[in-house]
Amino acid sequence: MARFSLVLMVAGSFAPILAAAETVTGVLTVPADDSQADIAERYRLAEAYRGHYKLTHRYTLRHNGVTVYNLTFPSPIASDIAENNTVYAQYFVPSTHAHGLREGLAKIPAVIVLDIMQGNQLVARGEAMWLAQNGVAALVVVLPHYNERRAAGSNVKLVSPDLVRTFNGIQQAVLDCRCAAAWLAERPEVDAEKLGMVGTSLGSFITALTAANEPRIKNVCIVLGGGGLVDAYFNHPRAKPVAEWIDRWGGKNLVKKLIGLVDPITYADKLKRKNLLLIAARHDVIVPACAATALWEATDKPRMVWLDSGHVTAGFYTMTILCEIRDHVRGLSAK
Repeated sequence: MARFSLVLMVAGSFAPILAAAETVTGVLTVPADDSQADIAERYRLAEAYRGHYKLTHRYTLRHNGVTVYNLTFPSPIASDIAENNTVYAQYFVPSTHAHGLREGLAKIPAVIVLDIMQGNQLVARGEAMWLAQNGVAALVVVLPHYNERRAAGSNVKLVSPDLVRTFNGIQQAVLDCRCAAAWLAERPEVDAEKLGMVGTSLGSFITALTAANEPRIKNVCIVLGGGGLVDAYFNHPRAKPVAEWIDRWGGKNLVKKLIGLVDPITYADKLKRKNLLLIAARHDVIVPACAATALWEATDKPRMVWLDSGHVTAGFYTMTILCEIRDHVRGLSAK
């Protein structure tokens, strides 16, 4: 997805007012999921989680009243790459609520924000900054095998032809985000009944999987995502060599069973119970429009916003996307 020009303006063009690095440490505990809970087995916390987190003041922007913190905590899953086993995040919060709930202030909604496949967090941080400017706390979570979570010189990626590592990485991403949601729910400034998630492109798929399997998440924004992935891509011109290989080794249905573990449409019944917003591009060839339509239909046709663009050129609609996200997570979207 394009580097949103207006997101750059929101997120990166203002000089921060630096303050002394204040650090708060604490313990995050998340109970194990009940075996009868309506959570897919792959995305359950089989054992109670307990991890020490560290929250460090990064900077405060005087002009727009946003304070940003760095957050780290151990991943609930230990991979074979040590660097990948710490979760890194940035927490954007209106400065009025930066040090918890002050007297006379109402608690605010909060969301987890996930980035695009490029993974430099530019889009996610821009969305988070915008939300914090508009009264919504936002936690940008770095996905497995990105940025600080990638070993020096490593070429391991979250999504790759290595399906076992990819599926394990996606499972780790979902459980990381579930723990992040538990952390947000305990924040004194956050209204735990108004937690949400926002994901764009790659982030939208992890958002859908997490939200479907995390009871704390209520408000969900899926931007440039979709479901029914095998059907969506099987007849794609670029997928022809793969489709021919699939036909020789068992056909489309076999692949559907395999991909179903990470396909949002598998969890459509769970997503129906969420306050769901889909934003899609009519001319998208990276995540085909038919994938967005399939997920929309499978989730009982929630609010859908169509952009007259492709996947990359959706960047021209930055302000439309930002305003839709803001209104949705604040409960102001038109039905």
